[in-house]
Amino acid sequence: MSFSFRQLIERKRDGEVLRAEEIRWIIAEYTAGRLPDYQMAALLMAVFKEGLDGPELEVWTDAMLYSGEVLDLSHINAPKVDKHSTGGVGDKVSIPLAPMVAACGAAVPMMSGRGLGHTGGTVDKLESIPGFRTKLTPDEFVSVVEKTGLVLAGQSGSLAPADGAIYSLRDATGSVPSIPLIASSIMSKKLAVGLGALVLDVKVGRGAFMKDLDRARLLAETIVGIGKAQGTPVVAVLTDMNQPLGRMVGNATEIAESIEVLHGGGPPDLVEVVYRLGEEMLMLAGISSERADARRRLEQAVSSGAAFEKLQQVTVAQGGDPAVLLDPSLLPQAENEHIVRATKGGYVVRVDAFEIGTAALRLGAGRERKEDDIDPSVGIAVEAKTGDEVTAGQALARIFWNDGSRLADALPLTESAFEISEQRGSPLVYGEVR
Repeated sequence: MSFSFRQLIERKRDGEVLRAEEIRWIIAEYTAGRLPDYQMAALLMAVFKEGLDGPELEVWTDAMLYSGEVLDLSHINAPKVDKHSTGGVGDKVSIPLAPMVAACGAAVPMMSGRGLGHTGGTVDKLESIPGFRTKLTPDEFVSVVEKTGLVLAGQSGSLAPADGAIYSLRDATGSVPSIPLIASSIMSKKLAVGLGALVLDVKVGRGAFMKDLDRARLLAETIVGIGKAQGTPVVAVLTDMNQPLGRMVGNATEIAESIEVLHGGGPPDLVEVVYRLGEEMLMLAGISSERADARRRLEQAVSSGAAFEKLQQVTVAQGGDPAVLLDPSLLPQAENEHIVRATKGGYVVRVDAFEIGTAALRLGAGRERKEDDIDPSVGIAVEAKTGDEVTAGQALARIFWNDGSRLADALPLTESAFEISEQRGSPLVYGEVR
C-alpha cells in the first residue's frame, strides 16, 4: 500500500482527518527511512496546528508503539507500574521515587528521556554517576528488572523507534508543545516496556511546556484517554513548575539531592511531589488500597534503608559506581562558585523556572544543539524559594561553573529570575485526572 505523502500533508494542513491505514503507512515509512525529514517536519507542523482527533490519535499512538519491539514482562511476578513527567526544571523526582516504589514490592520498568530545551532529563542526570549505563538492549532492560525490581534506562532504538526519530525532529522544528504529539510520544514509549499502569506528572507553569492549567489538564485527559483505549490505567497529577522543584538544578547536583531524599531529607516541595506520586503508583499497582497506607509503606522503605539499597542495586546492575551514592562528594564537581545575592529585603514572590532552567542550560548542564556534550558538574542551587523572607545581601542562588563565558551568559538570567516584594505563594499540586 502506498500513498502520496505530499497529499497527506496537504489534507492534514487543511484540517482533514487522516484514515487509519494512512497513519500506519506514514509511521512505518518514516521509521524505515523512506520519508524525508523535511516532509515529516511539515506534517508534524500540520498536526501541531490542526491536531489529531480521538480515533486518529489512537491509531497514531498504536502505530508508534508497534514500530519496534514490545517487551513482555508478564513472567515477572510483581505489578508493573511506571511514572512519567512532562518535563521541568530541577525535576529529579524519578531518581528517588522509582527505588522507593520498587522497595514496596512493585516492578518499575522506567524508560526516561534526555533534557529537552530548558528542561533537564533523567537520563543525563543518571549518567553523571560514573559508569552508569542508560543505553540498554531490550534483553538487558528485562534482565535488570528481573534482578532489582526496577530499571532506569533511556529509550532503546528498538523500542518505539518511530518516537525516537519524531521526538528529535519535533525538538528541532518547534512542534514540541503539541498535545497529541506529546501524548502519543509518552504513551508509545511507556506501553512498549510492558507496564501495567502509569502515573503521569503534568508540570504546569513558566518552566513547563504546558504554561497554563487548562492546557495541562487537556494533556492529562488526552493521555488518560489513550491509556483507557489501550487497557492501561493512567492517573495524572498536575503539579507546579513556576519555580524549580527542590533546590538543585543540574545533573550531578540533582543526583546528590535525590540521595538526600532517600535518606529522609531533601527540600519539602520535592519530598511532597515524590510521595504524592508514589502514593498514586502504589494504589494503581494494587499494593495499597488507600493513600495513608501507601504513604506509610513509602516512609518505611526510606527509613529502613530499603529504598536507598534499591538505588545501589540498580546502579551496580547498570554499570555505575555505587561509591558515589555513599559519598556524593565523589560526583563531578564544578571548579568555581558564584553567589547571587538579594539587593533588598522582603519576600520572594517569584523564582522563574524558565530563566533558571535556561541559565543552567547556558552553563552547560543541558544541550543547545543535539550534538552538544553536557557538563555534569555545573548547575545552580536555588537558596530562596517563593514565600521565603530574605534580607539584603542574603544568598538567593549559587552558580557552579567552569567556563567564564558561560557564566557571563547564565548570570543575568539567574539574577532576573528572582523577584522580591510582598509575600505571595502558589499551590504545589493543582489536582488530578483519572
